[in-house]
Amino acid sequence: MTVEQNVLQQHSQKHQQTLLNQLREVTGTTDIQLLQQALQVSNGDVAEAVAFLTEKNSKVPQQDETTYYQTSQVASDRYISVGSQADTNVIDLTGDDKDDLQRAIALSLEESSRAFRETGITDEEQAISRVLEASIAENKASLKRTHTEVWSDSPNPHDRKRIDSCPVGLKNVGNTCWFSAVIQSLFNLLEFQRLVLNYSPPARVLDLPRNQKEHRNLPFMQELRNLFSLMVGSKRKYVDPSRAVEILKDAFKSSESQQQDVSEFTHKLLDWLEDAFQMKAEEDSVGEKPKNPMVELFYGRFLAVGVLEGKKFENTEMFGQYPLQVNGFKDLHECLEAAMVEGEIESLHSAENSARSGQEHWFTELPPVLTFELSRFEFNQALGRPEKIHNKLEFPSMLYMDRYMDRNREITRIKREEIRRLKEHLTVLQQRLERYLSYGSGPKRFPLADVLQYAMEFASSKPVCTSPVEDIDTSAPPGGTTGQQLPPPSSTAEPDSVPPPESSGPASAPAAAPLAAQQQRVPVHKPFTQSRLPPDLPMHPAPRHITEEELRVLEGCLHRWRSEVENDTRDLQGSITRIHRTIELMYSDKSMMQVPYRLHAVLVHEGQANAGHYWAYIYDPHQRCWMKYNDISVTKSSWEELVRDSFGGYRNASAYCLMYINDKKPFLIEEEFDKETGQILSGMDKLPPDLKQYVKEDNEQFDKEIEEWDAMQARKAQQEKLALAAAAASAAPSSTSTSTSSPQPMSIESSPPDNSVAQQDPEYLEQPSPTGDFKHLQEDTERAISRAAAEQEDRSPEVLLNAAIKLEYARLLQFAQEDTPPELDYRLHHVIVYFIQNEAPKKILERTLLTQFADRNLAFDERCKSIMQVARAKLDLIKPEEVNMDEYEMWHQDYRNFRETTVLMVTGLELFQKSNYVEALMYLIYSYQYNRELLLKGLYRGHDEELLGYHRRECLLKLNEQAAAMFESGEEREVSTGLGIMNELVVPCIPLLLAQEAEKDLLAVEDMRNRWCSYLGQEMEANLQEKLTDFLPKLLDCSTEIKSFHDPPKLPSYSTLELCERFGRIMAAVGRAPGEGR
Repeated sequence: MTVEQNVLQQHSQKHQQTLLNQLREVTGTTDIQLLQQALQVSNGDVAEAVAFLTEKNSKVPQQDETTYYQTSQVASDRYISVGSQADTNVIDLTGDDKDDLQRAIALSLEESSRAFRETGITDEEQAISRVLEASIAENKASLKRTHTEVWSDSPNPHDRKRIDSCPVGLKNVGNTCWFSAVIQSLFNLLEFQRLVLNYSPPARVLDLPRNQKEHRNLPFMQELRNLFSLMVGSKRKYVDPSRAVEILKDAFKSSESQQQDVSEFTHKLLDWLEDAFQMKAEEDSVGEKPKNPMVELFYGRFLAVGVLEGKKFENTEMFGQYPLQVNGFKDLHECLEAAMVEGEIESLHSAENSARSGQEHWFTELPPVLTFELSRFEFNQALGRPEKIHNKLEFPSMLYMDRYMDRNREITRIKREEIRRLKEHLTVLQQRLERYLSYGSGPKRFPLADVLQYAMEFASSKPVCTSPVEDIDTSAPPGGTTGQQLPPPSSTAEPDSVPPPESSGPASAPAAAPLAAQQQRVPVHKPFTQSRLPPDLPMHPAPRHITEEELRVLEGCLHRWRSEVENDTRDLQGSITRIHRTIELMYSDKSMMQVPYRLHAVLVHEGQANAGHYWAYIYDPHQRCWMKYNDISVTKSSWEELVRDSFGGYRNASAYCLMYINDKKPFLIEEEFDKETGQILSGMDKLPPDLKQYVKEDNEQFDKEIEEWDAMQARKAQQEKLALAAAAASAAPSSTSTSTSSPQPMSIESSPPDNSVAQQDPEYLEQPSPTGDFKHLQEDTERAISRAAAEQEDRSPEVLLNAAIKLEYARLLQFAQEDTPPELDYRLHHVIVYFIQNEAPKKILERTLLTQFADRNLAFDERCKSIMQVARAKLDLIKPEEVNMDEYEMWHQDYRNFRETTVLMVTGLELFQKSNYVEALMYLIYSYQYNRELLLKGLYRGHDEELLGYHRRECLLKLNEQAAAMFESGEEREVSTGLGIMNELVVPCIPLLLAQEAEKDLLAVEDMRNRWCSYLGQEMEANLQEKLTDFLPKLLDCSTEIKSFHDPPKLPSYSTLELCERFGRIMAAVGRAPGEGR
């Protein structure tokens, strides 16, 4: 066999083994012959092979088993991504006869090899194309949906403007959250960022790419550079990666749709980048072996040493992402230990070879960026579908890899043997401890120390000679009616006293007869619990006869035995704790802490195997905190939040991929310095000239968009201002003109004081007419004037005005200090109560009261008219420096907002009480948001946040329940209505619940998601499955970015009296005070 044939055969073996490993992981099938058979039938097409293996009723074609049996490899049965520069000096383990193996490889690779030679595209890369095209199709289809507000950008560009140097997010352009998670993780590796930004294509391929691979890689690299440059210098809060995805979609043509796996996408992305940089490296290196920066950054090597049927072997392999099994392990080190040792390896360490087979992996070279893919999906053969593994798996923020290095092979083997011995001893101790803690031979077992304690308590109880049944009246009816007869209401007898003999006489017979009949219908007979206990019978069982000597001996034995048992238990627990500690510290010496890897990024998946959402946690070494990258949302996070979402076992979220970086190579995350000035390069200074121009043009376009928006808003504001001025001018001639009772924005247009007082007065202080909605306020004002006139000797208008204002203020102060029931809130009765409770400045209170007494509707008698004129004159005399009108308007605007929030709350709660959840939702959503903004200014600015939060949450749960019931009906119209409720109402509101991270809100979101995820394992029609698959990614999107949804609902017009009445009724119904805790 020639050298060329040997190399080709080794490459084919690796490709064949890769396909087998992928099939094994996806389908869960461990039968190597069946896997090989599926590969041959499908001609190497992984998708067809999976379909062949999962088709329950398909007939298995007859194949020559020996043809595929020979393809069994000694290499790892896990998927190892092999780089293009992998070592080729692999020791042959397949024997001398290679004919069958070569025929199998030829059969499986013939078609794919021919396609690769023609196009430069492998089968796996074609599978990626199906996903990318599906993502683009989903993005385009989303534009045609009726519920576009779920995914649409905010029309206001200020909402999309980047704040300072906050990291830039990536827009989800249709099931591409996996793309965002991977790209953000790589972008935040500053060395990788620099490599991409400074990449320039080889000069020889600029004009005409040589093959399909170059035609794919180079445009993609350029779009990746553009995307990275926008992430560096854009003024936008988030950018659109559609063009990069479009390039990938155009490279691979397919029509199938699925959501791409993060680890596979990362693997293929690195392959594409490796190819692109390889072309550049080959051009730059003349006469030298080209160095590929992608290989040096992400690829390492391990040595596989082992025994196959008594023959020792060694094999060096290159790896990229290292796969780890999750099921059955509690932490990352346990996963790694299991991955590094396979099979029985005793023969490796013994002088004599045996027939046992096994192998160990030892890392010879670790990459600067070490990526672990956690296998959290397995195929359920019984259900015929993949399932996600939600088991908890812990991983450290600092990982020491010394124990897995080849140079530490001998010392690690010694330590592993010591750990194995300790664990065996630990198992024996735990079994012994279990016998002490679960003592007994029956189904129920108890701690032995407690059993002895109970026996001691029984023996020490006061002995009695009375049987527990001797005092029972055996003549009582079976129903126990004697014991249940109650004394008459006037009886003063003790509850335990026996009924007098007269009670059983003829007089009581009519009453006793129906009671006896009733008792005969009672199926449970409880004579002992219904009987009177004798006074000398203890509450607990006690020995009948025991002598002092017997008690003394027994107590002595029980005390001694219990002490012995407790001492033994403590000794066992102490030994177990010490062994655990010894195992934990086995690798803690400095010699085994020389290869530190710090956690850089965690890619998280939430959902099930069929659908879900991805996001990433990435460590920011400059701010020394974790950041959460969730599509367009980038927020500060914490290690605690990362642990909650990444370890698994909590909700349906868990880590799917871990990215560690060598802590001794700071260049990976260090900023670049200017060679001339020595200053750190940041922002646009990082970019080469062509990308600077690209970002500059995009920023100019965004600035223009903001300018156009601002100009449009200015025109609208001017039009509204003119309309308000026209309305005010038309209303000026009428002194009795009315104003609306619903909160409206006030005009702060300046005009002469004597003409503007009435127009600037808050509408809740204006008096439209004596018979209008504000008659009560006018009556309060006139009542204060009457009381002042009765108490004052001086009847001059100014004296009466001052006295009336003091009386009115005293009345309102009393209301503000009063402890009111839930249904009564005096803040709604008068603005002054609201101001007092929120400590408004004295000048604001004085001007507000003057405004109340300056109302023209008071002019029905000479006294009120004269007081009104004095009040208006005082208002005119107030100088601008005495009362800050901006502050005055702000306080009254806050009160208008409070009333508006109250109207929203009352309306929402009324609709909720009527089970009209669809209409109630928006009222509750907006009332909660407005109320939260009020409460940020003070405790008494709004209503009870917990009450509103509860009803908002319950309304969403009710709607989710209704929508799920409609979906379960299976009827087309009902299903569409149910999904419409979810897409239009529930899904847009979920970020509001996630934003504050309240425990109850998070649990509610989890309940809603679990309800829909539970349908994944159920049989349903194809159209329902398609709709469910389309809907679930939206529901599982964990972004807390508030996307635009319905406008605020139109407010009903309530007078003050009507609002107070409605508020009182609804608060009495819900039973919670709006100001609880005040």
